[in-house]
Amino acid sequence: MSLKTRILGLTALLIMAASAASWLAYRALSEDIIERWGQQVAEIQVRYDSARLLQSLEREIGLARQMADSATLIQWARNPDDPALEAAAIQQMESFRANFRDNSYFVALRESGRYYFNNQANDYADNQFRYVLNPDDPDDAWFYQLIEEGRDFHLNVNPDTELGVTKLWIDVLMRGPEGEILGMVGTGMDLDKFLQDIVDIGQDGITTLFVDYNGAIQLYRDRNYIDFASIIKPEGQKNTVDLLFESPDDQKKVLGMLQMLKNEGGREGAVASSFVEVDGRKHLAGVAYLPAIGWFEITLLDLQTLLPVSYLWPLVGVFLATLMVSLLLFHWLISRRVLSPVLALEGAVYQVKQGNFQLPPLPKPDNEIGRLSTHFEAMTASLKTINDDLKGQVDERTRDLHRLARMDPLTELGNRRALDELFSAEIERSHRQGTGFGVLWLDIDHFKGINDEQGHQSGDAILCDVAHWLRASLRPYDQAGRWGGDEFVVILAPCDAHTLSHIGQRIRTHIESQSRAMGMPVTVSIGGHLAQPGEPLDEILRQADQALYRAKQAGRNQLVTSDALPETATQHEPSET
Repeated sequence: MSLKTRILGLTALLIMAASAASWLAYRALSEDIIERWGQQVAEIQVRYDSARLLQSLEREIGLARQMADSATLIQWARNPDDPALEAAAIQQMESFRANFRDNSYFVALRESGRYYFNNQANDYADNQFRYVLNPDDPDDAWFYQLIEEGRDFHLNVNPDTELGVTKLWIDVLMRGPEGEILGMVGTGMDLDKFLQDIVDIGQDGITTLFVDYNGAIQLYRDRNYIDFASIIKPEGQKNTVDLLFESPDDQKKVLGMLQMLKNEGGREGAVASSFVEVDGRKHLAGVAYLPAIGWFEITLLDLQTLLPVSYLWPLVGVFLATLMVSLLLFHWLISRRVLSPVLALEGAVYQVKQGNFQLPPLPKPDNEIGRLSTHFEAMTASLKTINDDLKGQVDERTRDLHRLARMDPLTELGNRRALDELFSAEIERSHRQGTGFGVLWLDIDHFKGINDEQGHQSGDAILCDVAHWLRASLRPYDQAGRWGGDEFVVILAPCDAHTLSHIGQRIRTHIESQSRAMGMPVTVSIGGHLAQPGEPLDEILRQADQALYRAKQAGRNQLVTSDALPETATQHEPSET
């Protein structure tokens, strides 16, 4: 039996003995520590998740209550047929829309059943009245159910089939001076985004859900389990939290925790917890009641994911102490012939991994390790050559991609992205140096007619010609780009009012003369603006765009600068050019 075999056999026996002793102690201690730790984490996580939900909802609920108390809305709800009151009420609704997180609201009147709504995109501006609620329509039953129960506030996850949206609705009753119910107001929060922000936040091993007072699931990462429109469903037909657990005992545990917290009346900070099984894995379930919204928050912690047993390596101290004896013996026997050359080779490998191919000479004992070191040095030299070649190719390709990403492929001018970068750099330079720069916005006159009559191939050829003539008309340090379609933008720096008009006229006349010489007359309308230090990009573009619009109004083939515009010009909408 060789020395190597004897050393390896002895080391293996020592490691196995140390491992067995350490593992038994480790298992017993680690499981107890993990369960104790899990109890603490469950309470912290439940309070944290509850706070995140309430933080997202409390402001919206407060705004909805303010909206319900609006004297303007209440007066209108009592006299819904008064046009003046309705106009004032809609104006009031729109002011609340701007403050809601989802930028949406709804108002439903009890007497007429009229339902008003507007969303973030303002799709229903001047047409907020959407439909009339029908007490015989199951989709509208939520409204009449809440009116009948007289609940001043309610959270409801429900799809609106009329509007085609599914939201977490905040419903607040609107009452008159005598306490009579006049209608309902509130807002909705996009369900998918709310689930992503509050519930399904990507924490491995942590599952969060919210259920209502009766245990019906309201918010959960799997929409199939959410009990939509819970308020109108009879008991027994709702998706309740016990559906998540296969074991009847676990179902009773969770429902029992809900009942216990109910009986305590929502005592501040009360959290109940218990171990349950979900998908065949042991979880710790923590439950808290949120009296502000009448819901329960449930957090499921997968302890095997959050704190695997392998994380508690300090408990294997006995194993490590025993292992050190074996390692010292092993090191003493073979360090000179094996370990030192291997460590040197390992250091060389690490340097190559870090990108350092300049290696010191490696020790080469007369054995397999020495031959391996020789082969490694040869391999390192080859890798260095290959790495240098690849780096050069990558740098060249990166430069090409950077250029192509900022170039319009048809005209080979800068594209919209390149222009945005040029504007940012020029605005920063202008602010830093206190000098302005010029902007020319060009639009080919009657370009749509050219495309329609002669085809898009001729239109593309004209775009290329215009780009060529445009470049020829500029100074070497000016920048031109294609904004989109038949529109071009030129940035002139340095520039003053005279230079702006001079170069603009030069571009216009050059394009006109060159195109006539080719037998296909083309003219351009140009709007110019001399940007001042500190002027934002939106204002710069607006001024140039208005000047272009005035050039078109004046008969096209014109240059108009912003200093010739009235102070209150109207920005034009894109039209046929």
